[in-house]
Amino acid sequence: MGAHLIETLGMLVRWLHVVAAIAWIGSSFYFVWLDNSLEAPPPESDAAKKGVAGELWAIHGGGFYNPQKYAVAPDSLPETLHWFKWEAYTTWLSGSALLVIVYWLHAQTMMVDPSIAVLTSWQAIGIGAASMVGSWIVYDLLCRSPLGKHNAAMGVVIFGLLTLLAWELCRVLGGRAAYIHVGTSIGTIMAANVFFLIIPGQKRMVAAMRAGQKPNPIDGLRGKQRSVHNNYFTLPIIFIMISNHYSATYGHPQAWAILALIGGAGVLIRHFFNKKTKGVYAWQYPAAAAVLLGIAAVWTAPHIQALPPVEGPVTFDRVKKIVGQRCITCHSQVPTFPGITQPPNGVILQTDAGILQNSQRIYQQVIVTRIMPLGNATQITEQERAVIAAWVTAGAPAK
Repeated sequence: MGAHLIETLGMLVRWLHVVAAIAWIGSSFYFVWLDNSLEAPPPESDAAKKGVAGELWAIHGGGFYNPQKYAVAPDSLPETLHWFKWEAYTTWLSGSALLVIVYWLHAQTMMVDPSIAVLTSWQAIGIGAASMVGSWIVYDLLCRSPLGKHNAAMGVVIFGLLTLLAWELCRVLGGRAAYIHVGTSIGTIMAANVFFLIIPGQKRMVAAMRAGQKPNPIDGLRGKQRSVHNNYFTLPIIFIMISNHYSATYGHPQAWAILALIGGAGVLIRHFFNKKTKGVYAWQYPAAAAVLLGIAAVWTAPHIQALPPVEGPVTFDRVKKIVGQRCITCHSQVPTFPGITQPPNGVILQTDAGILQNSQRIYQQVIVTRIMPLGNATQITEQERAVIAAWVTAGAPAK
């Protein structure tokens, strides 16, 4: 019952996380699009005289809309002022809770890979937590430094540091855990931008207005810079959210480089759409993104490591015995492996039919990517891998 409750809690938190992320990313995309699409009103128009720096007309859902952006602030504020912050906070809080439930509570299973580094659970958790906090501190200091005044250079440095983080995490954690902690580090930066910079700056602007003072424009400039950064982070972090379904990426010997290629493609695609809203169709950016994704696709193509020759006949009974020893502690109706409460991806290998039905999946995970057994916790041997490979290559016979 306890395992079921944890699984149910994880499901609900994951659902909340996805819903909140959709709301946050949607508003981020919308406001960057809005900012890029604004047109300055005629100098003699009423809007210009009111201090409107840009406006646009739009139609949606059968209605007409006329958003306006002020150069600094209007002469007076309305009673109702809409804020956009809880989407960010809810996404980060739910994502952090999911991180604890799925990874930190089962660190030995989900984070530690003895073939990479022998760590205690607390060491693995400490590395993960430090990556989140440290990433924000380094990023924020860079933004406040003279480099922060040069957006393009700043973007290159941030991308380089995140690639370095991915490389370092892949040296100490299992690939899936390394990827997710790069994602939580980016997510922490994004949420901290909202909590520590964007919202406090907006509160100071509102307080100045209500006190009859002119808001400090630096708050608006800083808020916009951090919002734009968050906008470019979105596509890479969305990939990381779904990456645990694609073992060819995080299971690759150079998983950090694969992540850098795909993340870089996400940034280029986002940049194309941001420029497109300004009326600039810079096709070189999606073209470059396609090249990066193509390199990643070729690089992650199946490459089977050399296996020892198989001794004796390869029969289904022999394969079934290996699966029974190395796989069904996780892939059973009621897993007995510590930290696993449900069979991964719903794959059950307790029966002959289950093994035969999933023969290609077994081959992919055990022979091609070699990520299973997870961290080789059940100590499968190279000879046993060779038997499975020979069986599947022979057509996975039932005898």
